[in-house]
Amino acid sequence: MAITDDLRKTLSDPTPLYFAAGTADLALQQAKKVPALVEQLRAEAPARIDAVRNTDPKAVQERAAARAKEAQETLQTRVNEFLGTLDVDLKKIGEQAQDFALRGVGVAAEYAVKARETYERVAEHGEQAVRNWRGEAAEDIEELAIAVEGKPEPVEVNDEPKPAEARTEPAEEKKPAAKKAPAPRRTTTAKKTTPPAK
Repeated sequence: MAITDDLRKTLSDPTPLYFAAGTADLALQQAKKVPALVEQLRAEAPARIDAVRNTDPKAVQERAAARAKEAQETLQTRVNEFLGTLDVDLKKIGEQAQDFALRGVGVAAEYAVKARETYERVAEHGEQAVRNWRGEAAEDIEELAIAVEGKPEPVEVNDEPKPAEARTEPAEEKKPAAKKAPAPRRTTTAKKTTPPAK
């Protein structure tokens, strides 16, 4: 039965759908920025094309050769330094490998936590987007206003006499009766459903 319960919980959880809706909403927000970027690139393109046309190919080639030579020299010196400082002590290398492995596990766990938090934030954004799409945002504000202002609760009238009050004998000593805690009041709210889209 545990597998059935887990499967039922998984299939009835709306979070992945909210995540998808949140992702779509964020993508739409980013897509709205594209026309402005295209216009900016269109405005800057002639200047960049002119700059490329006016550059001297020999100067570019000389700069590239100088950078390549500099990078090769830097790489060679660092490799020589590394080989010179390499410790041959196998025990120390083994400890370093264990340390790196533990750090890797810690970093992976940290990234998993961050990924979960991001997933939940996008799902919350998606839930809000779905509510906005459905028009339920106004209902939430209404419920919040009721919670803040308070709603007058109906008073229940009980006309039945209590058994202890109906039978009182004057000869007996009256002891204070133990008070029973009132049962918690259950309130039900009607859930509004939207008609299916045609």
